[in-house]
Amino acid sequence: MLVEIPDVMLNDGYRIPAIGFGTVEILGNKGTLQILNAIQSGYRLIDTSTNYDNEGIVGKAVKNSGIPRDELLISSKLPGKYHDFDSALKIIEEQLARTDLEYFDKYLIHWPNPDDGKYVEAWKALIQAQKLGMILTIGVSNFLEHHLEKIIDETGVVPATNQIEIHPYFSNKENVKANEKFGIITEAWSPLGRDINDAKQHPDIIEIGKKYNKSAPQVIIRWLHQRDIVPIVRSGDPIHQQENLNIFDFELTDAEMEKIFSLDKGEEGRVEGQHPDEYHEYD
Repeated sequence: MLVEIPDVMLNDGYRIPAIGFGTVEILGNKGTLQILNAIQSGYRLIDTSTNYDNEGIVGKAVKNSGIPRDELLISSKLPGKYHDFDSALKIIEEQLARTDLEYFDKYLIHWPNPDDGKYVEAWKALIQAQKLGMILTIGVSNFLEHHLEKIIDETGVVPATNQIEIHPYFSNKENVKANEKFGIITEAWSPLGRDINDAKQHPDIIEIGKKYNKSAPQVIIRWLHQRDIVPIVRSGDPIHQQENLNIFDFELTDAEMEKIFSLDKGEEGRVEGQHPDEYHEYD
């Protein structure tokens, strides 16, 4: 049964679904089928990146899905090595060619790469790409409050979304609060913690799920939804894809929300130790 996902209003007037489908490590012909199945299950926000090496199959899945283009929202990201203005505009053109799409619905700067000092220039390129109709809504990923302040102060343009790491072992309250301060919608990458820090196995989360006849992933996704965060969930399994959308028929209590918050490990909870002030993306 197709799940109807509610929309979230962005600060620029666009709307995005309250849950998105992530495509990292989804590759090849098998990956095309997995993305197609996700679309058939009800996902409408599809998240990719040049660095995922799969923009081509995302575009192929869009073409083959039978869903009108204006009902799908395709989001991609700017790699770190293309932060200078001209290079950013050229790679966006290339990414559109790879996907065989006329525009991206949403596009993000993947990482600030602060030591390079070019993320403001990159942001200006996204603003220009939006003006040129290459992108409908623009945002960032992995930006901390001081990164956000800098691009807003220098351009006057506030990102619509900021996609950051959030899961039960890294609740990232401070970054979420900063996004809220600027009216930016928070998206969560690796919401289930990945294999490195797999929150799906925690007994407290499993126990909460038993009360509602829900799986641990469903409890985690619901925890994020009740925080007004848009989780970007990834699964190649058709059953899990459908299951991850079935979170709108129950509600966690305040005590259950706090129980999940209590699992936070601070900086040690990051899945790969990627602190936005230290991590740099070049490849």
